[in-house]
Amino acid sequence: MKIESFSAKDTYQTGFDMGKKAGKGEIYCILGDLGVGKTVFTQGFADGLEIEEPINSPTFTIIQVYEEGRIPLYHFDVYRISDVEEMDEIGYEEYFYGEGVCLIEWANLIEEILPEKVTCITIEKDLDKGFDYRSIIVEEGI
Repeated sequence: MKIESFSAKDTYQTGFDMGKKAGKGEIYCILGDLGVGKTVFTQGFADGLEIEEPINSPTFTIIQVYEEGRIPLYHFDVYRISDVEEMDEIGYEEYFYGEGVCLIEWANLIEEILPEKVTCITIEKDLDKGFDYRSIIVEEGI
C-alpha cells in the first residue's frame, strides 16, 4: 500500500492510524534516510496507542519503552548497532515476543534476527513533488 504525505501532519496521521490498529506482538520496521520523518511517524503511532509521554528517537539508548498506553510500545533505533550481537545484550527477544508492539527504525540493519512476520514501512522523500512530500509504502516483510 502506498500513502502520499504532503506534510509532517500527514505523516503523523498515518502513524496515528496505524497505531490505533496495532496489536500485541506486532513488529513494524521503519526504513528511510535521515530526516524523512521516521520520528514524526513514530510520534503519531504512539499517540494512536494512547501514549501521552513525549516520544523521542532512542538513537543512543537503542530502545525506549513506553508502558502507559493501550499496549506497551518498544521503540528501537538500531542505527548505531555495529554487530547484531548487541541486540542479544539488550534482550531483544523479550521485546519482539513480549506483551507490546515493536517499532524498529533502521530494521534492515538487524534483518537476520527479525521474525518472519513483520510490517515494513518505507518513508521516502520526492523533492520533485515538494519539500514536505513523503511517499510511505507499507508492506509485509522486509
